[in-house]
Amino acid sequence: MDKKQSAHLSRLRHLREAFSSANEHLVGALRAAAPEAAEHADRGGWSAAQVGWHVASVNTRFAALIAGDVPAAKPLPDDFVERPWPEIAAAIPDKLEAATAAQPPAKVTGHDAIAALEASAVKMAHAFDSLTPERGARIGVTNGLVGTINLYQVGEWAASHVARHYEQAMRALSQRT
Repeated sequence: MDKKQSAHLSRLRHLREAFSSANEHLVGALRAAAPEAAEHADRGGWSAAQVGWHVASVNTRFAALIAGDVPAAKPLPDDFVERPWPEIAAAIPDKLEAATAAQPPAKVTGHDAIAALEASAVKMAHAFDSLTPERGARIGVTNGLVGTINLYQVGEWAASHVARHYEQAMRALSQRT
């Protein structure tokens, strides 16, 4: 196996582990929560179940980008230089308004959120399976929040998005306990 393929497999392993760990933490928190706690929204915020629904929706979008199922991902310019993900993540504001398509319905059950998160995790696993070294490094997206990133970094964004919202879900749950 050449160094490029080895580096690709190592990076995919890291992406899978980071995403799976974050997603399982969120699913676990929703499974452990009483239904009324998971579905309770306080002070105009989202309930933990709504957070889970939102995360699943965004996971599905990220998986589609990585898999090439949507036309938004394009070849990167020849002079593209990958910036370290922690540097990009540090610049993301603490509070954001979700895109309309990713805003949860007014009523989401914990069961619905868990099912959506599990389904989105399967889609992400398939997306990672389809990612080649060339697509991971040389195909990407430009977004006002993170700038121009490659598909490997979309995977990093997906994992950090889940982890960030896990904390939000835990805050929502702590308001009910």
